[in-house]
Amino acid sequence: MKAKLLTMVVLSALAVSLFAAYPDRPLNFIAPGGPGGGWDTTIRVVAQVLKETGLVTQPIVVTNMPGGGGGVGLAHMQTKKGDPYTIIVFSPPLLLINLTGQTQYSFRDLTPLVMLIHDYGAFAVSKKSKFNSITEVMEALKKDPKSVKVGGISAFGSMDHIQFLIAAKAAGVQNLKDITYVSFQEGEHLAALLGGHIDVLSTGLTEVTTAFQTGTIKVLAITAPQRVSGILANVPTLKEEGIDAEFVNWRGLFGPPEMPDYAVEYWINTLSKMVQTMEWERYVAKYNWTKAFMPGKEFLNYLEKVNEEYKAVLKELALYKGE
Repeated sequence: MKAKLLTMVVLSALAVSLFAAYPDRPLNFIAPGGPGGGWDTTIRVVAQVLKETGLVTQPIVVTNMPGGGGGVGLAHMQTKKGDPYTIIVFSPPLLLINLTGQTQYSFRDLTPLVMLIHDYGAFAVSKKSKFNSITEVMEALKKDPKSVKVGGISAFGSMDHIQFLIAAKAAGVQNLKDITYVSFQEGEHLAALLGGHIDVLSTGLTEVTTAFQTGTIKVLAITAPQRVSGILANVPTLKEEGIDAEFVNWRGLFGPPEMPDYAVEYWINTLSKMVQTMEWERYVAKYNWTKAFMPGKEFLNYLEKVNEEYKAVLKELALYKGE
């Protein structure tokens, strides 16, 4: 009994020592997509704010790891089991690529740290497009589901695809599986839209803001429950266009499987301080994000709940590849 107690005391002292010293070397933040996308923007903003506020003094290296709609980054994290120095950002595709059978891994193969924000989707067309409203797009699809090519950054069956199908279903479009969806890497999607290779771009608010501001695209609708402020303030919601649908793009940070408790505690504490800073507020306003901080176990419970909701939608669309 004494030996067991001594071991517990030693382990407890070691944990305290590790927490006090951590982090004591450079950190690696991973964006599981290419430069310029929502994941890349989010993780780079986090790194920048942590640096600006002095909350983290160790260097933070941001690595882009695109591929498989996030699947490449998710698989990489499995090789970092127990590593307290690697953190990845994710959003709904983390759940969707598993539910649609694109990867065997799921959110349960990571360590949820915190949810940070809610972002929303947007549907855009070229400035030269014949479509001037999302209802016009849906009417065309009702007549012929193959008449409109839709593109997005995420993989087939993942977020950009699903948010459009949810909107189309709510608008009364039949034969959703016949709608053409083309997946692009970040940086290719706007060129494809402007070049006429796709008719509609389904993506996030962040990805359309600059092009909308320069007047090269028209944003027809957003998936938010109400209009957003700033540059896109005059863009209607789906509900305003008579389509009873919305889609929340949550974003959060995850550690690898079996991340040490001291590291989990450190990041929950540090990030809870970060989201209260003026620096974070500035970026949230810049990108039209909605603050949605949710720590650890609460975040995990949310993921379990929303995973079931996504599953129900995918089953209805015949895209679920589970049991």
